[in-house]
Amino acid sequence: MGSFSKVQVLVGLVLLVGGGAAQTAGEWAQCGGTGWNGPKTCDSGLVCNVVNEWYSQCIKGTSSAPTTPPPTTQPPTSQPPTTTSAPPPAATGFVKTSGTRFTLNGAKYTVVGSNSYWVGLGELSDADMSKAFADVAGAGGTVVRTWGFNEVVGTPTWGEYYQSWSGGKATINTGAKGLAHFDKVVAAAKANGIRLIVALTNNWSDYGGMDVYVNQILGQGKAHDLFYTDAAVIAAFQTYVKTFVSRYKDEPTILGWELANEPRCRGSTAATSGTCTPATITKWATTMGAFIKSVDSNHLVALGDEGFYNQPGAASYPYQGGEGIDFDANLKIPSMDFGTVHMYPEHWGETANAAAWGVKWINDHAASQKAANKPVILEEFGMTTAADKALIYPQWFSAIQNSGLAGDLIWQAGSHYSWGSSHDDGYAVYPDSPSYKLLADHARAMKARA
Repeated sequence: MGSFSKVQVLVGLVLLVGGGAAQTAGEWAQCGGTGWNGPKTCDSGLVCNVVNEWYSQCIKGTSSAPTTPPPTTQPPTSQPPTTTSAPPPAATGFVKTSGTRFTLNGAKYTVVGSNSYWVGLGELSDADMSKAFADVAGAGGTVVRTWGFNEVVGTPTWGEYYQSWSGGKATINTGAKGLAHFDKVVAAAKANGIRLIVALTNNWSDYGGMDVYVNQILGQGKAHDLFYTDAAVIAAFQTYVKTFVSRYKDEPTILGWELANEPRCRGSTAATSGTCTPATITKWATTMGAFIKSVDSNHLVALGDEGFYNQPGAASYPYQGGEGIDFDANLKIPSMDFGTVHMYPEHWGETANAAAWGVKWINDHAASQKAANKPVILEEFGMTTAADKALIYPQWFSAIQNSGLAGDLIWQAGSHYSWGSSHDDGYAVYPDSPSYKLLADHARAMKARA
């Protein structure tokens, strides 16, 4: 979403609604973290959940939680759980590619569905997790994209996390509140006929991400793009990736792995070395893609980027190459099985005619798909108002269907539960919203496409 992460945009919306002067924070709003000057107390019935040293968020609960993370200079008093529960039983049939198509057992497989990053982060009961997948399937969805990361500094006393850091050292949590929890995500997806695309780290600081590796190994405030070039950082990431990926290498519910969510030369802090270029990230993606293939030859691999082109001097920002992404070069990497594209005209300064700009963006990436002879999916996109959704989504869906683009995943899924609704950042599509029917109609059209 431009230079903002999903949670950063949500926080901005919350502050705008509240006029920036609220004394307490509402559900899903930020309530703490390094440099945070806003409300540090949550509304009644909410607790301030420490996600990492930069970000704490208000969630439902009955007791207080600290708004600052545990100190990182002392080792944790106890190690994370190390008991490994067995992954869900394997099914049959891995999704593959054939030219610009996805296939399953030799037949066309349609990738259409939603993002639901929160479904894998321990915020839902098993029943609610299943309902989240059922709501996507109810609109004809076949695929959900979610996070396969949650970095914390220190050892939390509650809440799910996948890797903890202390004194520059990482410990992967394979216990009930770690990867064993992700086993339940896989099982719930499988039970609802959903395949998963799983991103393995984040360009942004939400739920940890690249900067945790850099800060813990190289020192606080070091350049974000050292994640792509420093040997010790790359080795640490590979250790995590190997543990996570190998756990599910025989599980066909996983459609594919993504190296990162929205990799760029700049992260949340915008601190860079000054030497990061599109070639830097292409080289890293080449290395990491080959590494994943060496661990898991069953699953597809993608970069997880936003589809930015590298055309210096182009009139439109996402085409100019300034963020360190060269979509066409990355799509040619042998280990990259499919390409990914995001689309947020509102946040990229393309507001004059978002519908037309989006249609061009879709058609340009369909052309790249054809040139590379690999599938490309529009894996994140959205507008924030109901009026824009009603007007613009049909135009974008028509462009996807007619261009031959391989598939799409809207940002983002929404569900209603007994305790309330999954959080709405302005993009969420709930089963009782008009956009849900648009998604269902689009899914049918995509599946009927020759």
